[in-house]
Amino acid sequence: MQRKFDAILSGLLDEEPSLKGRPVLLAVSGGIDSMCMAELFLHSLSFVRFAVAHCNFRLRGDESDSDELLVTEWCARNGIRLYKKDFDTVSYARTCGISIEMAARDLRYGWFAETARAGGFGAVAVAHNANDNVETLMLNLLRGTGIRGISGMHRLSGMPGYDGGFLIRPLLGFTRKQIEGFARSRGISWHEDRTNAGTEYKRNRIRNLVFPVFEDINPSFVRTIAREMDYFSQVSDIADDYFQACRDGILIIGKAGDVPGSREVCRIDIGRLKACRHWEYILYRLLEPYGFNSASVQSVCRILTESDTAGGKSVSAAGYELVTSSTYLAVRPLAHEEGNDLLKAALTHRRPVRHETLAQAYPVMTVRGPGRYSFNGVSFTVEERQHDAQLPVRLPAGTIMFDRSRMDFPFLCRGWMSGDWMRPLGLKGRKKISDLFTDLKYGRSEKESAVMIVSPPAPGAGTGDVPEHHVMAVLGVRIDDAVKVTSSTDKVIVIRVAD
Repeated sequence: MQRKFDAILSGLLDEEPSLKGRPVLLAVSGGIDSMCMAELFLHSLSFVRFAVAHCNFRLRGDESDSDELLVTEWCARNGIRLYKKDFDTVSYARTCGISIEMAARDLRYGWFAETARAGGFGAVAVAHNANDNVETLMLNLLRGTGIRGISGMHRLSGMPGYDGGFLIRPLLGFTRKQIEGFARSRGISWHEDRTNAGTEYKRNRIRNLVFPVFEDINPSFVRTIAREMDYFSQVSDIADDYFQACRDGILIIGKAGDVPGSREVCRIDIGRLKACRHWEYILYRLLEPYGFNSASVQSVCRILTESDTAGGKSVSAAGYELVTSSTYLAVRPLAHEEGNDLLKAALTHRRPVRHETLAQAYPVMTVRGPGRYSFNGVSFTVEERQHDAQLPVRLPAGTIMFDRSRMDFPFLCRGWMSGDWMRPLGLKGRKKISDLFTDLKYGRSEKESAVMIVSPPAPGAGTGDVPEHHVMAVLGVRIDDAVKVTSSTDKVIVIRVAD
């Protein structure tokens, strides 16, 4: 296993030359996977310089402290520098209105990125293995995913929150059984997390309830699926290459029309598009950057295949509209000037705006008070209640809570737009929503159905002050620091996504 690990590590360094000569920060929890990874780095013939980072989430009392002691003693015994961080995970989860599992993920990856950036580390190494990758595939399939989602995690990827930094997974090619065998043969000490045996979390249910059934059918199912995921990844790369080869002959960027002052951002040549094999996939990739989801692209495909004439029709997306002619498709801003005026009027309460008119100019829904709502294919309930100690510490998955005094009714719901950002609790500075999606391993369908909650500015603010891309909450997932619940909170708004 050491020899194969060294080959994988050398391959990662060859794949990304900027990593050569730079130290790596190892995320070590004290569990078998990360302790095994630390030992493999220690004895690697690649001689990569490294340090260790350990998070204590204060969730399991003495067990959490015991994990910290195990990692501390290992580093001291081997002369390895150790970075440690304690988190009040329960408080963070309650304030954010998210699950303990997601709170711990936010906190550790935010701190890893901050520590790696400050210490000059080229990458953060995490101990995901082949079983973890197959579990991720299953979760992606259950949520709905494209070809990228069935490719699983990658050994090398960008590090969210750290420009120029990387996330590496050198154990991704090893199964959990291989890791257990290696750890026992080397006498490696590790601690078992008793929560891994439960079924509270979706990943644990797949691991502990579903995988044993698969193993009965095929004892080597993890290796089999991992091999197929490698093929899926290659297929995804081939599809990207095919798209890039077709794109330039079909898409014309900029003001493609002959009319002066045209607001078109691009044109798509219908004849050249339909001359390509798999033109529906190419069309989806062409329109995706402008906010068109799979449902809206299917509408365009129906126009191009089922209508007697393609001209004079339109399909709208988040911020753009597609207008058809007999020879081309034109993409342009969706009623830009009128739409922005209507949106800002609703946000700043300058004048009443009918919801139907606003929705035509800008895809948005106004939440005016408690009740049941549905937007972008997501149903949810909105409640208002007093803030007290009886509110649950661990909110159910899909539930968020925020301080009503910091974001009162009405507020707006809309789809995700490029440029959206928020300030997550516990992290410094802004975080792009696209990076949040990466953290959550969202596929295309999940990004398309994600609902952004936008808070209006203070009454009397000028329209130029409207922070159109500052998201105050992602429905069912996260809230912004600006609307967090504090000890002085009187009333809260609780939003639950319907099952």
